[in-house]
Amino acid sequence: MKSSKKGGLIVLFVLGMSIFGYSQYASASQIGVSVVQSELLYENDKSSNYNIELRFENPSLLIMTAGETEFFVISNNEMIGKGKLEPFTLHPLDSSYVKGTFHTDSNDNAESQSVKITGITKYDLLITSIDVPFVYYPTEEQAREFIHQN
Repeated sequence: MKSSKKGGLIVLFVLGMSIFGYSQYASASQIGVSVVQSELLYENDKSSNYNIELRFENPSLLIMTAGETEFFVISNNEMIGKGKLEPFTLHPLDSSYVKGTFHTDSNDNAESQSVKITGITKYDLLITSIDVPFVYYPTEEQAREFIHQN
């Protein structure tokens, strides 16, 4: 009987950890992203380079470490720029400010219907790693900066 109680406790422990792990994975996939600032570094007739700072919000109880993250700036379903973010760590129920750079090519479209920033961040956890996609829709003012509108 003692071995059946130990077996039952092990099954309950594994089941509990599985439920906790899944709930934290679901929370991690809801990471929030917002643009804090962007600064023009260089511009010519064909391209522009920017510094950017994003804020990532971690709604989970997991500490997540991200390596270098590549992201894309998309306007009217067309990629107009791409960039990289520095490696960073997201602490549980906290936010982190992350710096990076991005490059855009000249875009002669005068009007933009929609702009979004999208990418996939790989987070390294204790026993595994997860890829979490993010999509951010900047404000109209921020979008104008990304597509060179005045």
